[in-house]
Amino acid sequence: MRSIDKLVFMAIFLAPSSGAVSQDAMTVESLLKQQFAVVGTLASPIGPGLFLQKADRLFLCFVSEKPQSQTVTTRYCKPVQ
Repeated sequence: MRSIDKLVFMAIFLAPSSGAVSQDAMTVESLLKQQFAVVGTLASPIGPGLFLQKADRLFLCFVSEKPQSQTVTTRYCKPVQ
């Protein structure tokens, strides 16, 4: 199984919520400001997904985009355990 396939599997089936980081404040922008790096992408029925990693912490964030909007917005982010 390829490395990204393993990440996708883990993100979809093994991603329970963690109380360690407030999910309300988590966005792609806030994680990037904390020096997280985009390490993978995922196409899904709910929109594009981004894997962001810093050291041993991995998050999966889903974003949405509309032709008339000026920015891509974060739908939600969850830690991958």
